[in-house]
Amino acid sequence: MVRMATITAIAVTVLLAVTACLTPLTSQQPLKPVPVPGSPLVGVYEPGVPGSWAGVAEFTGATGVQPAIVVYYSPWNDPFAASFARTAWDHHAYTLVQLEPDGVSLAAVAAGGSDAYLRSYADGVAAFGHPVIVSFGHEMNGTWYPWGYGHVPPATFVAAWRHVVRVFRAEGAVNVTWLWTVNSVNGASGSLRQWWPGAAWVDWTGVDGYYFRSTDTFGSVLGSTIAGIRAISGAPLLVAETAVGTTANRERQIDGLFAGVRAERLAGVVWFDEAQHAGLYHQDWRLEDDAAARAAFTLAVATHLGPGDSHA
Repeated sequence: MVRMATITAIAVTVLLAVTACLTPLTSQQPLKPVPVPGSPLVGVYEPGVPGSWAGVAEFTGATGVQPAIVVYYSPWNDPFAASFARTAWDHHAYTLVQLEPDGVSLAAVAAGGSDAYLRSYADGVAAFGHPVIVSFGHEMNGTWYPWGYGHVPPATFVAAWRHVVRVFRAEGAVNVTWLWTVNSVNGASGSLRQWWPGAAWVDWTGVDGYYFRSTDTFGSVLGSTIAGIRAISGAPLLVAETAVGTTANRERQIDGLFAGVRAERLAGVVWFDEAQHAGLYHQDWRLEDDAAARAAFTLAVATHLGPGDSHA
């Protein structure tokens, strides 16, 4: 009986070891946020995510650049897209979720009215087990979103932000990197500081800004906003949404964008790769539609950022 029990114990141990090698248990992995990158990360947003990876694959094939961050925009009450996050992780990319509080009162969120949803979302992120970047209510210093300037008092936004973070932390979703994302002050209103939740509630900061005209430069589009953010926080700073429009010197501006990211020692830059065709502020940002711009992008990444970081 002793010999049989010993053999059984050894067999179980071997089986567990083999199984662990094949499918590591998320519960055994310590939950960690995204580490501060040693060099700027390159990210992308593609239409169709998180339902499909096809656009990201096409972008990678066309540019030769493997994104280290992939973004999707998550409407309120939608669950965490765990399958997409797993696909991104398998392609050595972090998922960045822009959690959009549309159709909900921020005052109600701050008061706990969405806690059941937030707990469920947080549980999904924690169960995923790998680092995830989450931004809540991005571009709140602009007027175009119902959670932003002119629609919601900054103090209400701050209260909602802190409550969302508090719920996630209470659920054990410590693998979240909290990204506070503002719009370039060139296209927004009000001071940045009034929207700031505080260092205890933010891990990374972010800025969104686009090159609409041929005269736009890194300094004019992003420079003053970066300076304003750094007056508030010393956290890693990400260009969370950007692109260069179909300008007369698009290739030079693309090079300038990446040169600026390197010079400012930013955490990374996310290219918004969508063809919008809807006026000055919604141009064809898609690199696949412009061979010269695509080549400039590939060269700029190699020249200014090098191979970049990704998770192991």
